Amino acid sequence: MRRITALVLAALLALSLTACGGSSAAETATDTPVNGVEDGVLTVAMECAYAPYNWTQNDDSNGAVPISNTENLYANGYDVMTAKAICEANGWELEIIQADWDSLIPGIQSGIYDAVIAGQSMTAERAEQVDFAGPYLYASIVCLTKANSPFASAKGIADLAGGSCTSQLATIWYDTCLPQIQGADIRTATETAPAMLMALETDTVDFVCTDMPTAQGAVAVYPDMVILDFTGTDGDFQFANEQERAENVNIGISVRKGNTYLLDAINAVLAPMTADDFNARMAEAVAIQPISEG
Repeated sequence: MRRITALVLAALLALSLTACGGSSAAETATDTPVNGVEDGVLTVAMECAYAPYNWTQNDDSNGAVPISNTENLYANGYDVMTAKAICEANGWELEIIQADWDSLIPGIQSGIYDAVIAGQSMTAERAEQVDFAGPYLYASIVCLTKANSPFASAKGIADLAGGSCTSQLATIWYDTCLPQIQGADIRTATETAPAMLMALETDTVDFVCTDMPTAQGAVAVYPDMVILDFTGTDGDFQFANEQERAENVNIGISVRKGNTYLLDAINAVLAPMTADDFNARMAEAVAIQPISEG
């Protein structure tokens, strides 16, 4: 990656200055915070397998961006659209890196990526590890089932009692929401969102828990699925308070702790945008997602 190359060169330069007796210059270089975009490139990580947030495709149609750590593959989706808007506003180039879900936060912490734009909920636990810009989307939590399922008429989570279910690994959906369903047969979490949806499509489970954008993308691909949205009812998933609910509904962009330069630059782009703006961009992503993606 160009950013990493630049950092290596900067480190070598600092060492050479020290060797030549230029201690003050070396100290200045060391004391200067690293914001990640010194080279004019914003390096963004995402799964590239989480439609409609992000997905992989074989060409640059609909404004897709090359995935730098793959050969001849491109990323697109809501997250890519958002990353492009941030880069355009700041005059940066965009580099997309494909990464597994569990490696996203460690990659930010170690400085491998400048930012993660990957449909992450702004939870308190994550906020202890990274700083969040945004929100860049408000995503209510819903369930998906098959139209011919006995659970299709559910009016609240109590009506899902006893059903088999799953969700994606290391998400609020799996860790907090599914356990609230009385007598639920909670199966092993899936590694990815597409795998979660395939478990439902193949009748491996009766229903899955996810967020509204993922559900909207799913029904566009799988017409036999229906969305169960209990938002605003007594039958909705419960959280300790409104702050905790907001943390799990608000979707943010993570950067390294203390990187105020990048945090402020991203927030300056997001702040003028409304929920309607976010929803319009998401509707565009849903409309162009490949049918092969779930």
